[in-house]
Amino acid sequence: MLDVPVGARVLDVGSGSGWTTALLAHLTGAMGTVVGVELEPELAAWGAENLATTGQPWARVVLATPGVLGLPDEAPFDRILVSAEARELPTALVDQLAVPGRMVAPVAAGLSVVDRTVEGTRVVRHEGYRFVPLR
Repeated sequence: MLDVPVGARVLDVGSGSGWTTALLAHLTGAMGTVVGVELEPELAAWGAENLATTGQPWARVVLATPGVLGLPDEAPFDRILVSAEARELPTALVDQLAVPGRMVAPVAAGLSVVDRTVEGTRVVRHEGYRFVPLR
């Protein structure tokens, strides 16, 4: 659903073990940039260590700033993957999308695919998904 192109700038929110960050880096290739953010310090350190073993220096895992969703100072991103469920669409992350850009995020027991274009923002929901809560 994320449809990651080669060379994309990608944000991985809730990167955990670093596995999805590594997969995203593989998809973007060395011309891309992937940043995983993780709120839990031990998990962020473990994810960074795991990612380092993949030999993809264009990707990194960083500790999230408490109270800040995503990495607004590094935006915009072509793609954003969110691995924790929000109660409503996180506009702070939509604002970090490039134009054009796509985000896939679990929202209120569904999976939302958000496309941001010059015409505006379009959201397509797919029902029946559950994730840990987004904090």
